[in-house]
Amino acid sequence: MAISIEEVRYIARLARLEFSEEEEHMLAEQMGEILDYVAKLNELDTRDVPPMSHVLDLYNVFREDSVVQRISHEDALRNAPDADSDYFRVPKVIE
Repeated sequence: MAISIEEVRYIARLARLEFSEEEEHMLAEQMGEILDYVAKLNELDTRDVPPMSHVLDLYNVFREDSVVQRISHEDALRNAPDADSDYFRVPKVIE
């Protein structure tokens, strides 16, 4: 499935990425190959395959969560470069 340069630019703009013209052409080709592969996967007959979330049987190997006070709220705010009342103040990152 062919991906146009305009589609690559649109996706890049959504992700706030900038590419050179050469990179745009390379990405268009690579994205097209990925979509071709996905289309091939869609042709597989999976009627007899049971639904699963993962190919392998997995189990949780993590420890139990437990609430532990490592540092007080006041100490954390005291060490922060900038704080406002009970909150950390961070630079604005969204336009």
